[in-house]
Amino acid sequence: MFEDLLYLLRRNGLKVSLTEWMALMEGLHKNLHNASFTGFYHLARCLLVKSEADFDAFDRAFLDYFKDVPFQLEVSQELLDWLERPNAPMGAYDEQQAELNEALSALDIEELFQERKNEQREQHNCGNYWVGTHGMSVFGNMGMSPVGIRVGGEPTSRRAFRVAGERRYRDFRQDNTLDTRQLQVALRRLRQFSGLVDLPPDEFDVDATIQDTANSAGMLKVRCKKPRQNTVKVLLLMDSGGSMDHYAQLCSALFQAVSKSGHFKDLKIYYFHNCPYTRLYNDPTLNPGNAVPVSWALSNLSPEYKLIFVGDAQMSPHEIFDPFPAPREGERGRVLAQLLYHLGRWIYLADARDDLEEDRQSGRYNPVAARYGPAGDDGALRLTMDNSLAQMGAALQLGDFGCRTALLENIVYLGLPLGERAVFDGTWRDIKKQKIWRNDT
Repeated sequence: MFEDLLYLLRRNGLKVSLTEWMALMEGLHKNLHNASFTGFYHLARCLLVKSEADFDAFDRAFLDYFKDVPFQLEVSQELLDWLERPNAPMGAYDEQQAELNEALSALDIEELFQERKNEQREQHNCGNYWVGTHGMSVFGNMGMSPVGIRVGGEPTSRRAFRVAGERRYRDFRQDNTLDTRQLQVALRRLRQFSGLVDLPPDEFDVDATIQDTANSAGMLKVRCKKPRQNTVKVLLLMDSGGSMDHYAQLCSALFQAVSKSGHFKDLKIYYFHNCPYTRLYNDPTLNPGNAVPVSWALSNLSPEYKLIFVGDAQMSPHEIFDPFPAPREGERGRVLAQLLYHLGRWIYLADARDDLEEDRQSGRYNPVAARYGPAGDDGALRLTMDNSLAQMGAALQLGDFGCRTALLENIVYLGLPLGERAVFDGTWRDIKKQKIWRNDT
């Protein structure tokens, strides 16, 4: 059975042995493929392909052999036609919907995607439920959701964890890999910036010796040169997080190559997110407590340092369209606006959550009940409040608050999270009832 496939695989360079082929026949006899065409493909690839470098060769031969076999597309052509709207107007960004989308796991999104495909009967755009474009839905393209499945369209922010219906041929050529070793070889070129030491020429010069000896008809002429000292200093700045996650493997290889390289007199590595605003961080987690001001780096690092700047020049839509975007250096007013806006928002939501039960019994209006129902939704509300805490933290990182920085960081990173925990576990009411008297004398 399928003997022609065996010879076709061999003609395409796959070294399939008879033992492996008989194992495939045994698997088919035991119905390990679950009597499905897709199952047969995965079973055959598992048993016949020895290296991932041969995946593409196997796929090409397999598709050539079964080119006349009809198969079900993951995404219908009708749905793809509905999604061809690259110039449609962008919908409104919904921060709460973005937080809810981020809380979904990949498995949840996959299950919802199957449900929507079966339910959808017409084109939908700028929404948050159906498969569409320019909205907050986790399915479609050209949208603003921080996570999801791209259906049709072209890649923009690379936030989708997969592309529906995509057949991706991956080039696993073993002779064309940008690995750590190749990066190290490329970094060696920086040695040309090393300086010559002002010392007597006592280092053997191979090239000059060969040239002068040849010019002297074979008479040995030994030449020496001044020693070269390693004076190369490197400053590596790497974008971390967000759209850079797509390049995590490549950045990891670059980091290893730079770290293991012994060609530099001094090496300093800092991280930033999107753009080095006012701080550079010592670790990729962007911990505010482990950072240095940009002004310090400019003042203390000499012009001798060679700068390697790694980034992708991309920002998520919510970072662009947010009413309180991350400000650039020097825009103190916008930093304060973001800090105070999210502080007020956090206090408003915490107070509403604390009064939820009392307002429900008395029939008074409560914003949490209005948004999530009489019982509220602690999971969604907590995501919103945590997002405000994160935005306050971002404002602290961007601004220069002088001697008050430590106090503000203590409030944002310790005090407010403890207060939030007390609100949700119900102990905040007991704290409010306690009267704490202070003796000023």
